[in-house]
Amino acid sequence: MIDVTALGELLIDFTMVSADGEGYPTMAAHPGGAPANFLAALAKYGKRTALLGKVGTDTFGRLLKGTLEGAGIETRGLVAADDVFTTLAFVTLDASGDREFSFSRKPGADTCIRFEELDLSLIDEARAFHFGTLSLTDEPARSTTQQAVAYAKAHGKLITFDPNLRKPLWKDLDTAKEQMIWGLRQADVVKISDEEVEFLFGLNPQDGAAHILKEFGVKLLFVTCGPDGCFFKNARASGQVPGMSGIKTVDTTGAGDIFGGSAVYRLLETGKAPETLEEKALREIVSFACTAAGLSTTKHGGIQSVPELDDVIRSMR
Repeated sequence: MIDVTALGELLIDFTMVSADGEGYPTMAAHPGGAPANFLAALAKYGKRTALLGKVGTDTFGRLLKGTLEGAGIETRGLVAADDVFTTLAFVTLDASGDREFSFSRKPGADTCIRFEELDLSLIDEARAFHFGTLSLTDEPARSTTQQAVAYAKAHGKLITFDPNLRKPLWKDLDTAKEQMIWGLRQADVVKISDEEVEFLFGLNPQDGAAHILKEFGVKLLFVTCGPDGCFFKNARASGQVPGMSGIKTVDTTGAGDIFGGSAVYRLLETGKAPETLEEKALREIVSFACTAAGLSTTKHGGIQSVPELDDVIRSMR
């Protein structure tokens, strides 16, 4: 039995570690991609996970497959192709660790995955199916994602979604909104940022959460607010959990993904439907996820920055 299968991008994040006197950065390569970061958190905390994705038959593709295997993520759904390159992202950081992205993806392997290449047994075996919007930016990955979500819903899987807006990857922002809205209509559980709520609806986290639950049928919503923590809401409860304080943030890459994976880990541990959880249980889920995400920002990278379970629990205490 697989706990969570995700579909989407697997890539190399080249992160700025220093800059010369003229501002040219020195970059360090880190394995990443939002669905992979998400699964890495779940796998770190003992859940069985699998990724459906596509890389090139190049050095980076081989390295990424090895990284997933090392993280305990099932890779039999990872397609390697000769005719495309593994996607690369270049991440520059400001003094507070906030990021700016540039992508080498014209096209990248992740956008070229076709539905017939998917190992659907990995969805059949899973309790939950996760996706984001980077696989909705281009064809054929967009149609593949839409078909995969429909397949998972038809087979009764819990659907989790992260809008994960990366504006440089969209041909126009109207299409970005359209696809993000489509994703919201499919999902049971959503992790969305306060900036994405503002982008879509022009609302604050509290009003945006109420709107999404009412209009889109989402059962549980997490609105992450950077260092201010997370606002949560389902049909029974809502509230705010503060972010971690007293930590030295060096890189926020993957923090939202690690929050999402950590939250879904704790959700699955309850064994309950997301819409039935009371405030106490939701606060425990969000506190764990905020702590895991906060600790991840003290290291560079995504997959490699997921903190140990014992460290999260110790920090929560």
